[in-house]
Amino acid sequence: MKKHIHSMKFKTIIASLALIPAAAIAGCEGEKATIPSPDEYIAGNSIWFDTPTSSQMSEPWKIHDFSGSPVNPDREWASRSLPIGNGSLGGSILGSVGRERVVINEKTLWTGGPGTGTEQYWAMNRKVNPATLDSIRQLLAKGDKATAGRMVSAEFRGTVDYDRHRFGTYTEMGELLVNTSIDESAVSDYRRVLNIDKSVALVSFTADSVKYARRYFCSYPDSVMVWRFQSEGGLQNLELAFVTPQTIDKVTAVDGNSLLYQGHIDNNGMQWAMRVEARVNGGGTVKTDADTRTLSVSGTDDVVFLIAGDTDYRMNFDPDPADPKAFVGGDPAVIVNKIIDTASRKSYDKLYADHLADYRSLYDRVKLAINPGEQRPAPLPTDRRLAAYRDCAADHGLEETYFNFGRYLLISSSRPGSMPANLQGIWHNNLDGPWRVDYHNNINVQMNYWPATSTNLLECFVPYIDYIRGLVKPGENTARDYWNARGWTAGISTNIFGFTAPLNSGDMTWNYNPSAGPWLASQIWEYYDYTRDTDWLRETGYPIIKSSADFASDLLYKNGDTYTAAPSYSPEHGQCDLGATYANAVTREILLDAIEAARILDTDQESVKEWQSLLDSIAPYRIGSHGQLQEWSDDIDDPNDLHRHTNHLFGLHPGRSINAMTDTLLANAARQTLRERGDAATGWSMGWKLNHWARLFDGDHAYTLFKNLLRQGTADNLWDVHPPFQIDGNFGGTAGIAELFMQSHTGTINLLPALPSDWADSQIEGLLARGNFEVSVYARGGNLDHALIKSVKGGPCKIAYRGLETSVDTKPGDIVKITADENAGTLTATIGH
Repeated sequence: MKKHIHSMKFKTIIASLALIPAAAIAGCEGEKATIPSPDEYIAGNSIWFDTPTSSQMSEPWKIHDFSGSPVNPDREWASRSLPIGNGSLGGSILGSVGRERVVINEKTLWTGGPGTGTEQYWAMNRKVNPATLDSIRQLLAKGDKATAGRMVSAEFRGTVDYDRHRFGTYTEMGELLVNTSIDESAVSDYRRVLNIDKSVALVSFTADSVKYARRYFCSYPDSVMVWRFQSEGGLQNLELAFVTPQTIDKVTAVDGNSLLYQGHIDNNGMQWAMRVEARVNGGGTVKTDADTRTLSVSGTDDVVFLIAGDTDYRMNFDPDPADPKAFVGGDPAVIVNKIIDTASRKSYDKLYADHLADYRSLYDRVKLAINPGEQRPAPLPTDRRLAAYRDCAADHGLEETYFNFGRYLLISSSRPGSMPANLQGIWHNNLDGPWRVDYHNNINVQMNYWPATSTNLLECFVPYIDYIRGLVKPGENTARDYWNARGWTAGISTNIFGFTAPLNSGDMTWNYNPSAGPWLASQIWEYYDYTRDTDWLRETGYPIIKSSADFASDLLYKNGDTYTAAPSYSPEHGQCDLGATYANAVTREILLDAIEAARILDTDQESVKEWQSLLDSIAPYRIGSHGQLQEWSDDIDDPNDLHRHTNHLFGLHPGRSINAMTDTLLANAARQTLRERGDAATGWSMGWKLNHWARLFDGDHAYTLFKNLLRQGTADNLWDVHPPFQIDGNFGGTAGIAELFMQSHTGTINLLPALPSDWADSQIEGLLARGNFEVSVYARGGNLDHALIKSVKGGPCKIAYRGLETSVDTKPGDIVKITADENAGTLTATIGH
């Protein structure tokens, strides 16, 4: 594997090879390939359009830098581009005819951080006198929320503003433009396709009797983006240029067929590099001009472009606050040169074969079929298909594609050796962006990783683990400075440079969220629960969980006979509280996780006693006057409140402290809350509510949320919209579909807990349950036909279906077939291999 962690660095390490002479490249593709048919790419799960995007649009940062507007200046990019990526490098294909445009991203290209000044950056925390915290808690206990809130606003804000200077922003590398000189008025048969099953994009059309086809993919095994431009019936004359909002320091021609672009981020000195190589198959010439920063290809009917991009960023789990280069690693120019030198030894077919094999090793694990026996109409372009769906036309094929697209996006934006998927995954088209395109810890980054576990993409979870590991050391300072607490935590917004403090804002409805750290740590436990890798738990997971549980314990305040997280806020909603339901629910979760982890490892018995004592005494959930699950400690919920956040239902989902099978009163209260909040919201909110309704075993209501997510929260290219584009809803929707077929958060594999009645004859294969069981479920007539459960790790397996239960002890490799006879009241498990 080319991407791996080494000496606390996330970089590509490839053996050094000699540069390949340009003359040796011509003809290296072997026999000339035929122009691919777009029908082959539209078949299966695909997103496609039959009209091109404009060749006039480019450099949207010159319109505005996206720092102060919720509207993307390039609306075609936001709704009609097609994303490709390998976890580190990303591209958005516009598919314009006269001038192709591909937006290029590298996930560690950030402004801000200690490179802007170590003393100012690491002074992110204010030091709060413990007596101040005690005073706030006493005021809350007396019911004086207003005074307590003013004190929290004054004392618990950070020192760093939420802007692109010191906190920083994820920023675009630039746009690669390919001028084609094709007469756009003569174009016919246009298709722009992303085939999700094959992880490749295609643009094809005919102009002046010449057929054109362009293919694009981004390879994880070779760390390279690959394009192939072909023509039939005429030759191509192309000129490639690069435009960027960043500073370019130098452009160098390499070997006569490639350009190396080198630059830096102005405010922190981060170095970046991109190399583009062109190689013709058969006839044609390649010329480079470093002065004009262009690469020209003439007289060819087949040319392959190789693109590699990188920065000098390195992950650091223990940064030295005095070191301005704490997150600086190797020379990105050296790295991209090695990537291209290695990739150029492979033919296009070999590069794609290796890419596809790697992709399918993840993607093919899960297969969804919704009523596969039904008649389906001929495929329409996705924008028209989605328009029909918005007009209430049934389209189960589109629903399948949405699910598969979510898994495609996670594979493409989160692979070992890189940072995790951010608010936009990896795809961004401006200098700045909404919420700095950061890591938002009050639902968004957590939601990104829900499908990594249940839809069997654990490898994609690894960057998230490393992201959390990178917050622990700085987060210890934040825990100590603000709350005089043990352990670690992080605030609502983080970057790639270990930022853990609240931001410099007095609006604590969103800015005060010390429970964000324990929420992140609870997903560390989730990873263990799915893998059951005890060695990993001991070495990596448990230290993070234990430290977080200690912090959550110290955050509790004894109020009478109960403990409560005080002060606390319900994220982005309401006033300062003695114990917001969200904060107490997250505390329950991390204490449960820590207790289970310590018992598995047979360690820290005294800590377990402390955690258990606190867990037993946390303020209980409260049911309000109109039957709702209270959001705050007082019964002040407004039944007409349609706020997007439902964090007070954390215990229902993603937590496990509200079990709809056994906690009928709490489940009914959660149901009432969801009814009051309504079924319309932002994209990610509808994705979360889909999961809530699934946990309440109401498949039809969950399906209503899924349809609303597609109709109201999805762009024409199936990207989720907040608005604007925000990728978490894609991941929440995908995870929610898995929850309709199978749930395992209670320790039991619950089959078909919330199957929508419209999906009566459906099946899903390869889901992952806690305990490391692969589960395939087959429904017929709305009932369980059978399920197959493969035990990967071995151990006891509990299964439930509509009140029937059974259990079986398994060995690694066992396959358990589950059948039900509801008339006889039996659930039968048969072990095979």
